[in-house]
Amino acid sequence: MQKQLGPAFQTATGYTVTGFSGGSKDLASEIKGKVHQGDVFISASPKVNATLEGAANGNWVSWYATYATSGLVIGYNANSKFASDLKSKPWYEVITEPGFRLGFTDPATDPKGVLAVQAMTDTAARMHLPALKTLSGDKSDEFPEETLVGRLQAGQLDAGFFYTAEAVAANIPTVPLTGEDLKATYTVTVLNNAPHEAAAEAFVSYVLGSDAQATLKQDGFTLITPPKVTGTGVPASLQGTLSQ
Repeated sequence: MQKQLGPAFQTATGYTVTGFSGGSKDLASEIKGKVHQGDVFISASPKVNATLEGAANGNWVSWYATYATSGLVIGYNANSKFASDLKSKPWYEVITEPGFRLGFTDPATDPKGVLAVQAMTDTAARMHLPALKTLSGDKSDEFPEETLVGRLQAGQLDAGFFYTAEAVAANIPTVPLTGEDLKATYTVTVLNNAPHEAAAEAFVSYVLGSDAQATLKQDGFTLITPPKVTGTGVPASLQGTLSQ
């Protein structure tokens, strides 16, 4: 959004884009708490939108469009001493090897952390691996969404849980989560009472348009075409885009 679509959108429309990245749950909390004033909210889980719906939650969201998914994978540092093991052994065995440094986001603040814990706990139960179950609850392996890629690239971690699209964008090698099929499901909406409503609607229209969709596909996203609309109150300027 900030390195590709944002600049391309600015070139196409003249509007500027400033974004705040983070765990979707965290961002929703910051919107509710008015820590950040936003125009557009993009989440990696449709469920997070519910925390911004209704009078009790500030009436920030009344509709959203589900437009893409991206699978959960293990991303690893190619220079890690465990790299060869990750390429040749089951992931759930390697990440519990002595000395292995794993990273995942906090499930309390980020949907990706929820999926990472689910991958580990489900596999631990299926494969009878108590060490993997223990690892899923290790708070020392939890890191902020914003720093996880950098920690891996700096060699502070051997591997972490990432979405395919993140790994593609950062040139991180990956191995599949064999036995699991978990993914992020991305949604976008214009927040109610957005201070820059016209620009916000133009941005959503751009993200769901052919140029941006081609970029997203190249970056490892699986597109949902046409986007699925949930809720009511889609702005008139977006109804054509969302009804194709």
